[in-house]
Amino acid sequence: MVAYLVLTLLLILITWTKLPDPEPMLWGRFHIAAMTAALWAVYRMVPCRLTMLCRVVLQLALLSWWYPDTFDLNRIFPNLDHVFASFEQSVFGYQPALEFARCWTNPVFSELMYLGYSSYFFLMIIVVFYYFFNRYAEFERTAFVILTSFFIYYVIFVALPVTGPQFYYLAAGLDNIAAGVFPHVGDYFLTHDEMMHMPGYEDGLFYRFMEYAHAAGERPTAAFPSSHVGVTTVLLLLSWRSRSRPLLWIVLPLFLLMCFATVYIRAHYAIDVLAGLITGALLYYILQSKL
Repeated sequence: MVAYLVLTLLLILITWTKLPDPEPMLWGRFHIAAMTAALWAVYRMVPCRLTMLCRVVLQLALLSWWYPDTFDLNRIFPNLDHVFASFEQSVFGYQPALEFARCWTNPVFSELMYLGYSSYFFLMIIVVFYYFFNRYAEFERTAFVILTSFFIYYVIFVALPVTGPQFYYLAAGLDNIAAGVFPHVGDYFLTHDEMMHMPGYEDGLFYRFMEYAHAAGERPTAAFPSSHVGVTTVLLLLSWRSRSRPLLWIVLPLFLLMCFATVYIRAHYAIDVLAGLITGALLYYILQSKL
């Protein structure tokens, strides 16, 4: 976290005049650094499981603050969705994110997709707490792998401004997308953050939950690779490593739903999912070897 904070702080200072509102970003980092230092000091004075858990839970909770911050940083760069949408078209011959929900309108299927996508933080919590209560010797390693995976993805999102179909399709125009035309929208997202209406069964419980979550924190950022798929891949491999069948059988079906759901709800291109699977597996094996 400290490494990511310093890296993005330098970027803020370098691009200060281009950022719409850099001061809250600066003060937010100051507050996070102060909270982190305070909990570290408490842990040094009282080194026990509880203080270690507090340190980890704080950093996991702060991920929801860091996520929209990637949008504040990457929107100063030209958008690259036209490149990824064009590549998607050349690979599949159409836009899976546009056609998937059109072909599968069943309410039960829709709810399963939104269940899978909304299970993201639930899966993280259940894996972290499993290791805390059942394999504490590996708890610090597990927290390191999960948190570092997130921050590596966040670095990519800052450097690679891709918003995903739910934002780009609206900006480019659905008629263009359906015709296979993918215009360059330039700095459109510097001043716009509107997204498409979510597809699927609108009266569903999980649909409404995701609608609320999107309204609260979704931004035009973080499309390639899919961190939802990447981090869930990490969580699946951690579940497999735990040798706990109950844990694995909870994570596995939600992982499979996640892979399809990201495209179904138009959060990602299909190539984002493939990149998430590959990078998630690589991050797991690389980061596991560092401790």
